[in-house]
Amino acid sequence: MEENKDLLPEETGDHDRIIPVNIETEMKTAYIDYSMSVIVGRALPDVRDGFKPVHRRVLYSMNELSNHSNKPYKKSARIVGEVMGKYHPHGDSSIYFTVVRMAQDFTMRYTLVDGQGNFGTQDGDSPAAMRYTEIRLSKLAETMLEDIEKETVDFHPNFDDSLQEPSVLPTRIPQLLLNGSSGIAVGMATNMMPHNLTEVIDGCLAYVADRSIAIEELMKIVKAPDFPTGGIIFGMDGVRQAMMTGRGRVMVRGKCHVETKESGREKIVITEVPYQVSLDGLTDKIGKLATDKTIEGIAYVNNETSKRGGIRIVVELKRDAVANVVINQLYKYSELQTSFGINNVAICKGRPRTLNLRQLITEFIDFRMEVVIRRSKFELRKAEEKEHLLRGYLIALDNLDEVIRIIRESSNPAIAKENLVAAQIKLKNAQVIQLLGEATANEFLDEVQAQAILEMRLQRLTGMERDKIQADYNELMAFIAKLKHLLADEDARYDVIKEELTEVKTKFGDERKSQIEYNASDISIEDLIEEEDVVITISHLGYIKRTSASEYRQQKRGGRGGKGAATRNEDYVEHLFVASTHDTMMYFTEKGRLFWLKVYEIPEGEKNAKGRAIQNLIQIPGDDKVRTIINVKKLTDETYVENHFVVLCTKKGIIKKTALKEFSRPRATGVNAITVNEGDELLDAMLTDGESEIMLAVKSGRAIRFPESKVRATGRGAIGVTGIEVDATDDEVIGMINVDKEDKDHTVLVVSEKGYGKRTRIVDETGEDVYRVTNRGGKGVKTINVTEKTGKLVGILNVTEQHDLIITCKSGITLRTDVAAIKEAGRNTQGVILIRLDEGDEIAAISKIDEQQMEEEDSAEDQEQMITDAAADLSTQSEDASPAQSSGDASLDDQNEQNAADTEDDETA
Repeated sequence: MEENKDLLPEETGDHDRIIPVNIETEMKTAYIDYSMSVIVGRALPDVRDGFKPVHRRVLYSMNELSNHSNKPYKKSARIVGEVMGKYHPHGDSSIYFTVVRMAQDFTMRYTLVDGQGNFGTQDGDSPAAMRYTEIRLSKLAETMLEDIEKETVDFHPNFDDSLQEPSVLPTRIPQLLLNGSSGIAVGMATNMMPHNLTEVIDGCLAYVADRSIAIEELMKIVKAPDFPTGGIIFGMDGVRQAMMTGRGRVMVRGKCHVETKESGREKIVITEVPYQVSLDGLTDKIGKLATDKTIEGIAYVNNETSKRGGIRIVVELKRDAVANVVINQLYKYSELQTSFGINNVAICKGRPRTLNLRQLITEFIDFRMEVVIRRSKFELRKAEEKEHLLRGYLIALDNLDEVIRIIRESSNPAIAKENLVAAQIKLKNAQVIQLLGEATANEFLDEVQAQAILEMRLQRLTGMERDKIQADYNELMAFIAKLKHLLADEDARYDVIKEELTEVKTKFGDERKSQIEYNASDISIEDLIEEEDVVITISHLGYIKRTSASEYRQQKRGGRGGKGAATRNEDYVEHLFVASTHDTMMYFTEKGRLFWLKVYEIPEGEKNAKGRAIQNLIQIPGDDKVRTIINVKKLTDETYVENHFVVLCTKKGIIKKTALKEFSRPRATGVNAITVNEGDELLDAMLTDGESEIMLAVKSGRAIRFPESKVRATGRGAIGVTGIEVDATDDEVIGMINVDKEDKDHTVLVVSEKGYGKRTRIVDETGEDVYRVTNRGGKGVKTINVTEKTGKLVGILNVTEQHDLIITCKSGITLRTDVAAIKEAGRNTQGVILIRLDEGDEIAAISKIDEQQMEEEDSAEDQEQMITDAAADLSTQSEDASPAQSSGDASLDDQNEQNAADTEDDETA
């Protein structure tokens, strides 16, 4: 062909009939056309109804022939001929094998064809010829064809343009998920597994209820494939991968048990085999394995399967054989264990796509929404047409004598129709006018109504029939109003979808056939760890442990506390946090590094145990130490990490905000969370949603409040910006919290190093801000009256009365007390005594915990200890305390109120 390009037209001969074409272009075009024809028209199912064209044509033809479940069976050859002659000219064998497959209960999880005769067996026997078998639609298949006559789907011409066939069926069931599909196209293939109808419908209902539902939640409902032959799904890793991505692998095992004969010999009885495994083929394979000595413990094998008794393959064992060993060898060498590759490829909006579980459900629900809309529009149009005729009947019945006269005087029906229209007959009956509306009083008969009147039977002129017409009209108007509401309200349409799905589930739902068995790789350590709240403590020298929160017994405010972690003289508990064992802990060090560790990976210890060096758990350099911890529950949730931030602050008042997503990929060696200037240290870190208000407090008793939006989000290596001004060289930031002005239950709790503390509201009773909102970088306002008696400010928390406060001292003493017992006071007060400290002791750290049910009565031993502690307190007070102090907490509270009145508020700009 290329050589002819250089020839003149007269030299080629018959030049008008020869068109030069590039062979490369022609082959490419022809192959693409062929491949698309195979992909769209033969090999891949449509995501909406889950069918390839041949399946769709078979069911549609059976529906057109009224071959329904409540009608007699028809010969399979009759149906095959109908399909082949009208819609599918690809040969009778392909059509009949499609019919056979839809009738086999061991191939289809839910059969769509009700067959009578021999349709093959699981042994691998072929079905009888089509002239011997009979079929009809199953009840489930009829739900796929329901409403097809109501213009719910598009139709297109058949192969010779003589008939119309549906492009998709208006199915009420997610057929593609229920029965799966398999096919090999050009350059791609599909292999979708069947699922349980109850689970799939529940998944669809969950999606209708929450259309933003995550695929992980759907996977809890639609657990795994469900095969018609049962079996055991062994391992869930491949199943999860398939549901998440559309591609994966599922391992299926046959179900068997061991029986002992009277002679004492054992035999393995196989009662279920993997999907699409032939019973005779499996029996022959096991026999060959025994003959070849691949499995030496087998004496013989026999297929004892019968229709009444079900599947039963008996593997007789030798006397010295161990049954469990032979079973494992059968799994390894025979088809008793088989793997299936899942490849969820379907035609979606005219193109092949690989779809995960959520996308498959979404496409089906979207299609159902389209069907409901189209059905409602069709029904509304038909109802309005009928309503128009009923209005004509009522006008005619109201003017019956005149209508009869006009008809009698007309020479033929055509003239009668013209005369009825020309007569301009109107309603007279006030009751009927009120029924139809005032506008009807000026309405005349049109040609459609006139024709209907001419065709009306005389019996409808009776009084009873006239009343029935009015009743029909009332009922029809209510139906029209319902349809209009349905078309205008999306939620109402979703309710209809939900109702129809529930009806299908009630009628056809069943239990799973395939059992799910988890292997070792499916079970993570986290699954074996009980989820509970624990207290995590880190000492000044870097010893860490976790302790059950229940070990910290609640005491009254002003108690002496109980012995906590046993530490060396120079060591004390510096950090105390509360978290769940399933949380991920993010450890931020003084130099701005970040490390990750699961809570359950922290060694467990009793309350008075020292713990384990943190350097043994995470790779912290010797010159660095953990400064603060954040516990995160959803580090793997993309939506969560993209919408949350980590806010960090340093002792010198520097603050920085970084998206949590930047820290969502743990590394054993850690990452740099913030660049810390020389002479500064990272102090605190907290998790926010981007809309918080932040408070920073310093040792000298000042606090500043500003919106989080004032701090721009930056990358991990950034330095940050000024959060609060720190003037004195011995002053520094001691804590950071986030607050909510609208939350009336939360208060700001501050604690000084000598055991004094108080709670202060964000806004007062008049709605005025107690801590006014300013720009970041200011000096702030006073939050506690710092005196020599109280000592410097050491901690600040955002608490409610449902929290408990845990106080840890440098000596190792800990106290758990009810936050509600701590009195509320103004900013400029010193507070009340929270814990009585021994000489030279100071508070090292404070933390909050949700209040838990405590024992109502202390044990006798605890009561004796509390009495001893109280006596020691009284002795100490009589020797050291002032009269006002020794009179108890009430006097202290009165004194603090007097201090608040006498002390000038030294707010700074």
